[in-house]
Amino acid sequence: MVDGKTKILGVIGDPIEHTFSPAMHNAGLDALNLNYIYLPFHVKPDRLKECIEGAKAIGIQGLNVTIPHKTNVMKHLDEIDQVASMIGAINTIQFIYDENNESSNQNNTFNVKTRGFNTDGYGCVRAIEEKTSINNKKVTITGAGGAARAVAFQIANSGIDELSILNRNAGKAESLANDLRTNLETIGIDIGINAYGMDDLKRELSDSDIFIDTTPIGMYPNVNDKPIANADMLHEDLVVNDIVYTPMETSLIKEALKANAEVVYGYKMLLYQGIRSFEIWLGREAPVDVMENALLDVLGI
Repeated sequence: MVDGKTKILGVIGDPIEHTFSPAMHNAGLDALNLNYIYLPFHVKPDRLKECIEGAKAIGIQGLNVTIPHKTNVMKHLDEIDQVASMIGAINTIQFIYDENNESSNQNNTFNVKTRGFNTDGYGCVRAIEEKTSINNKKVTITGAGGAARAVAFQIANSGIDELSILNRNAGKAESLANDLRTNLETIGIDIGINAYGMDDLKRELSDSDIFIDTTPIGMYPNVNDKPIANADMLHEDLVVNDIVYTPMETSLIKEALKANAEVVYGYKMLLYQGIRSFEIWLGREAPVDVMENALLDVLGI
């Protein structure tokens, strides 16, 4: 029951009406019997600064951030996690209240520090690790947009041996690859990173261990889109992850099943990015099964 002691978590975006996060997070909070509630907040881009200041003022404990705020909100935060800084976007804000600060208490206010994280790539990696270890593996990613960037930076920091990025616009793939090389060198990570156009996909997949499609191909309502890779381009030792989750069986996933490849459904990334946010805010292990069932229910799966 919501009362005067209920603490608030939430998600900000524009639009926000179709978010699946409240069902997942509120199920987790209920399962742990925590006096919290997770709410969606519709925030226009020109009200982003006021939103963060207002969140501090009313004691919000944590926020998820979705389109179109993931980059612009960073300038309103005090600290950015290292991986999120390299990605250049955040999807999770932690509010840290210093209620023991003497000068703050004298003024009946609290010092508040905001810290930004990006859990999207973490969600993808954790979903894949349910099926296989990624250590010393070759990973191929299709797409070079925001999702590809989050996944690429996270997975490149996770012990892989080689990464190939392919995009219809090969120049965008090369730009992302160059950014990865530069940033990884600064933290002492040295892996093989290559960029190609889509004509090279069959060759790259032939010796890949993990294939991640970050493009929107096959997303509802375009469920009959031609898959980015056919069964004859895949192999049974390949783990195939399509991050699209509506529908669950995209055209690519159907082809992967024909090839007897191991599949990772897109909703798993959505689940685990939320799980990681939950754990950042609350400092405790999330009830994964409960949150997964709630997510599947709201997705109609």
